[in-house]
Amino acid sequence: MKRVADHLSDVLAAVHPLPPLELQLLDAHGCVLAEDVKAQWPLPPFDNSAMDGYAVRRDDVAGAAEDRPVLLPVLGDVPAGADGDAVIEEGQCVRIMTGAPLPGGADAVVPVEWTDGGVGEVAIRRGPGPGQYVRHRAEDVEAGDVVLEAGMHLGAPQIGLLAAVGRDQVLVRARPRAVVLSTGSELVEPGQRPSGGQICDSNSYTLTSAAKEAGALVFRVGAVPDDSRQLMATIEDQLIRADLVITSGGVSVGAYDTVKEVLSTLGTVHFDKVAMQPGMPQGFGTVGEDRIPIFTLPGNPVSAFVSFEVFVRPAIRKMLGVARLHRPGVRARMVEPLRSPPGKRQFARARYEPGPDGDTVTPLGGQGSHLVGDLAHANAFVVVPEQVTDVAAGDVVDVMLLERRRG
Repeated sequence: MKRVADHLSDVLAAVHPLPPLELQLLDAHGCVLAEDVKAQWPLPPFDNSAMDGYAVRRDDVAGAAEDRPVLLPVLGDVPAGADGDAVIEEGQCVRIMTGAPLPGGADAVVPVEWTDGGVGEVAIRRGPGPGQYVRHRAEDVEAGDVVLEAGMHLGAPQIGLLAAVGRDQVLVRARPRAVVLSTGSELVEPGQRPSGGQICDSNSYTLTSAAKEAGALVFRVGAVPDDSRQLMATIEDQLIRADLVITSGGVSVGAYDTVKEVLSTLGTVHFDKVAMQPGMPQGFGTVGEDRIPIFTLPGNPVSAFVSFEVFVRPAIRKMLGVARLHRPGVRARMVEPLRSPPGKRQFARARYEPGPDGDTVTPLGGQGSHLVGDLAHANAFVVVPEQVTDVAAGDVVDVMLLERRRG
């Protein structure tokens, strides 16, 4: 049997980051940056007020107190968006709004709450500290600073920063377009009541959701019957909009394993037994003139999901151009014992819990590849090496996290 590491290496050697393209900011949301971005101007671009209040010379109000307020004439108002030409002299102030440019001569802002709110003259009952409530020019970003580096994922804060430094479009890696389909004449759509011998197609929904979470733009085709011509026609029709194709089912050694039957004739898709549980039957290769990568995953629901996490997700991440391809891993103490088959790397569904006295992980129920109930409650896989067959309670093991670690 083929080692897990060897199969993953073959997959990653065959896929490459997609070429970059220029997108408008909102279209770039969720993509990966393909260039370093420099600030065109400083942030903030000018000294401005952090509060609604009064711009003052600090020395003028240094002795202000509740029982000895300092009275200052108010020269006028400076709203947000003003041109910044206002100037105050010794013993003067202006009323200023949050975000408004600080007048020349002013070096602090007194919040309105520290005053009587006067318009022509104001009584100031408390003096500010040096530079207090002033947002200083370039204290966040200096002009020419690299504010975002190539390889960063563009979430909401990053899109906001791009807008703040004046970028209306940006060079990004395209999100890989993934086509997902299930095979099997026994499959019906959710919402339909299965008749004898039928089951609902869950794999295409699981894999579509997983591919979206990995960063792909996903097209779900749904279930294709066990018919060679129909399967081949479906795959060929989908290649025009695919950067990769993901199928499930039909890759074992049964009489109706259509995926293996159809794709084996192409000579570019290889089917292997990989030394892992679940997910031993795996297929991978390319199809079409553009050599689109295709992953043919097992049909058992847990096997399909484990195979996706181990092989497909890293491939999507590489196509996105990100640095971190794999799920994060931690070490944790086993709460219960676990048996593992000899010669295979097991990915056991489990519940991981961080704790002040050490992280723990608990296997969930049976480890059969058809048991999806426990999978829905798992947030991790216990990864048991090929040479280990028994893991005792209290042993420290490798854990693949399926969700962000808390804390």
